[in-house]
Amino acid sequence: MFRDALSLADQTPAYAPVPAELFGVYVHWPFCRSKCPYCDFNSHVRAGVDHRRWRDALVRELTHFAALVPQRPVTSVFFGGGTPSLMEPQTVADVLEAVGALWGTDGDLEVTLEANPTSVEARRLAAFAEAGVNRVSIGVQALDDAALRFLGREHSAAEALEALQVAHTLFERVSFDLIYARPQQTESDWRRELGEALDLIADPARAHLSLYQLTIEPGTQFHTLHQRGALRTPNEDRAAALFDLTQELTDRAGLPAYEISNHAAPGQACRHNLTYWRGYPYVGVGPGAHGRIDRADAPGTRSATRQHRAPEAWLDAVERDGHATRERTDLSPRERLEETVLMGLRLRAGLAWARLQENGGDGDLGGLDRDRLQTLGEEGLVEFDQDGVRATAAGRRRLNAVLAYLLA
Repeated sequence: MFRDALSLADQTPAYAPVPAELFGVYVHWPFCRSKCPYCDFNSHVRAGVDHRRWRDALVRELTHFAALVPQRPVTSVFFGGGTPSLMEPQTVADVLEAVGALWGTDGDLEVTLEANPTSVEARRLAAFAEAGVNRVSIGVQALDDAALRFLGREHSAAEALEALQVAHTLFERVSFDLIYARPQQTESDWRRELGEALDLIADPARAHLSLYQLTIEPGTQFHTLHQRGALRTPNEDRAAALFDLTQELTDRAGLPAYEISNHAAPGQACRHNLTYWRGYPYVGVGPGAHGRIDRADAPGTRSATRQHRAPEAWLDAVERDGHATRERTDLSPRERLEETVLMGLRLRAGLAWARLQENGGDGDLGGLDRDRLQTLGEEGLVEFDQDGVRATAAGRRRLNAVLAYLLA
């Protein structure tokens, strides 16, 4: 039954515009207890943090951005990092209060907080729920203690299971992450581990999973090991087989990929991430945070913003100037179009031509080249019609090549 429904969904244009305007706020908390060897995010280890100063600074930077962008209700707030579950819950409460006062919020506001499943942080989940978080994303990463040690995680598999159980009693929506395509991981290993993960889902109708292939990023400890030949990841064929297995198992469980690495039951996609992938505006505050804001003083202009990366420099700048914006650049129509295509074709549903036209594209194909679309279509990598365009399953496996050709 599910496969029949999925097949029908694949044949039905799903790239209708999102019914409501989306507008998100991203809050970056840059601190972690330790640096994971695969992580290239803007995260830092500090012996102590003055939470009151940080709370005040985040609210102050939000106030700065509220004066720059048009007034519209916020539809999602995402606390990312770093490790946001190391924040004091009062910081979350104050930030959410400020967002409501500065912009107002959608009646169905989504508030996500990323959390690690250590026992210390799991005990704080109830306080985060009281502060206004209604969706939690837990960095489980693996269900095997040896794999967790390899990934540099501080929690055990047992702690992860306990944290998930607690989260399911506190939050309307719970997501968790796993990393696969680890060294020496076989298809049977991943089938068993992903099967365990799917069994942990308390309510399949509200489920969400983020399943990432391990990638070796420059500047990380794993990159150094990989350069020395001390760390080997699965080759391209093995990685592709693991990806295909992931799709098979999650489809069967009713959690198809709505984005390359994100799987959800119908209606349970992360609204905040859809804001990015569908080309809607969002404010980013905190060290290193990025934003895409519509300018109140120049209607129709989308600006890319980036805040200072270094935590102490960010804090000093906000206390001195009210913000720590390092870069603010107006995007040209072509740049805006390319960003929308780069992000939107990650989605299984693809993009409506209307979204491309609203984001810098012109013409009935939203600024894309018909000949290139037809070539990709003949190769079975994209599908398009009068409503929009999307990558096929084969196209999503080769998305970098598809995008490079389409936007050349």
